Amino acid sequence: QVQLVESGGGLVQARDSLRLSCEASGRTFSRYAMGWFRQAPGKEREFAAAIDWSGGSTAYADSVKGRFTISRDNAKNTVYLQMNSLEPEDTAVYYCAATFSSRTAVVVTTDDRYNYWGQGTQVTVSS
Repeated sequence: QVQLVESGGGLVQARDSLRLSCEASGRTFSRYAMGWFRQAPGKEREFAAAIDWSGGSTAYADSVKGRFTISRDNAKNTVYLQMNSLEPEDTAVYYCAATFSSRTAVVVTTDDRYNYWGQGTQVTVSS
């Protein structure tokens, strides 16, 4: 069982930066592929970024590529999402998710493959 707790959200202006953190419980965090998803008001949840359990492979949605960076620190059981050049369109609740992975270089970009979810953190970008 893995519990995930996100933090770092807030209200910022366009072109500002934020770093989200997701701390996981459990001793086997390093064997979990991780992802960040987001859900804007009135919209479906969408993929933002994902990382394999080693941190060596990542994937991004086209809408955030070049602006967002996902990383992880397995010693701290934490995955991060560095968000730069934020735009009002990035306003959403951001969720981190985890799924056990038996192999490295596996990045998971679809939400139905994740087993564990955090409660979400609100990011609001004003224009």
